[in-house]
Amino acid sequence: MTPIDTIPAPGQATDGIRASRRGFGLALAGLSGLLALDAGTAHAARPASAGHGIKNAVLVHGAYADGSCWSDVIGRLQRAGLNATAVQNPLTSLADDVAATRRILDLQDGPTVLVAHSWGGTVISEAGVHPKVASLVYVAARAPDAGEDFASLAARYPKPPASAGLVHAGGFAQLSEAAFLEDFAGDIEPARARVLYACQGRIADTLFDARTTEAAWHSKPSWYAVSTNDRTISPEFERFLAARMKAKTIELRASHLSLISHAREVSDLIIEAAA
Repeated sequence: MTPIDTIPAPGQATDGIRASRRGFGLALAGLSGLLALDAGTAHAARPASAGHGIKNAVLVHGAYADGSCWSDVIGRLQRAGLNATAVQNPLTSLADDVAATRRILDLQDGPTVLVAHSWGGTVISEAGVHPKVASLVYVAARAPDAGEDFASLAARYPKPPASAGLVHAGGFAQLSEAAFLEDFAGDIEPARARVLYACQGRIADTLFDARTTEAAWHSKPSWYAVSTNDRTISPEFERFLAARMKAKTIELRASHLSLISHAREVSDLIIEAAA
């Protein structure tokens, strides 16, 4: 048994308990602070998020390219929580490219942001009326109105240097290596640009002759990224197209391949359109 004279008096016991409680409270406060700090650090390390908006992005490449040109953007979109899918356009006709895009749209499980580069803008202007498309993003892209003679419209603006580098053979065309490296991918590291050149899609000679029957940008909210150093589409023409569709517009000091040289900015624009 504990001797009676070792038992603390009631006031002493209360003071001891209070001291213990104070120590325990301080420990909890310190632990809470550490947890809050850890949570804040973890939050800061997370990539930009698409929030609670659109969860799908379908990416349409342009002429002289293929779906792999979206690789840097796709990785960023995936880290932001978006389900990203690149279309592989046959580049044989507008109808064929639109059909390829619609097949991918049909596979999406909900609202989708439809994104295009270059010639792909013609494709999404037609395919963008698909019921799953909630918004459109144009990256240095064409954006024709329904039934418009787009070549005549483009002729009002300075002729881009890349067009002089087209090489035709067997009903198809591609850019020469010099035109690809200097005019199409002018701000891409040369070794990578040569890989992209080797992967470029050959376009049918008649690809650009087709006219759209729809202009989805009339009915869907749109975003546009202008490439101010573009030598494949005139930057002035890009600005006109963006203004005409009343698109939320950014300007990038980039070549035609801003989706590679400025992948972060292009990804952020797509995430904004999704959110």
